[in-house]
Amino acid sequence: MNEALKNLMDRRSIKKYKNDMVPMEIIDQICEAGKYAACGKGLQAGLIIAVTDKAMRDRLSALNAAVMGTDTDPFYGAPVVLVVLANKEVPTYIYDGSLVMGNLMTAANALGIGSCWIHRAKQVFESEEGKQILADLGIEGQWEGIGNCILGYADEVKEAKPRKENWIYKI
Repeated sequence: MNEALKNLMDRRSIKKYKNDMVPMEIIDQICEAGKYAACGKGLQAGLIIAVTDKAMRDRLSALNAAVMGTDTDPFYGAPVVLVVLANKEVPTYIYDGSLVMGNLMTAANALGIGSCWIHRAKQVFESEEGKQILADLGIEGQWEGIGNCILGYADEVKEAKPRKENWIYKI
């Protein structure tokens, strides 16, 4: 089977991670793949914030957990969070940001890194604290959180669920 297709079909959402930090060179490669996601009219609406600082990672985890109404780590112990935001002024921003997330997860798998899409980035970055994080980074404009792509070395990989029937129709 073609290696790219195999990578797409082998990727799993990882929900248990080892403590080991992912090397910055690998994080950079994953982020670079995110930059090349398909986007409407080539407007490149996405933006990635690569979080490796434990204090900031834990702060984002706490904000995300608060949205869920829990104190459980929604990032499953992953040491890296790639926050994907998209410019709301671009008509296709939600789709563009979602494609960035897909590229990040696929690239991570190709490099032997586990990943999972964690929601609630929208709510976190609509909060006053989330807006302040963006302001502190010098990020201005109309940005919406699309997702958090957590990264780390998988401590457990589950089998894929069987694909549902009637997924594809041919005409």
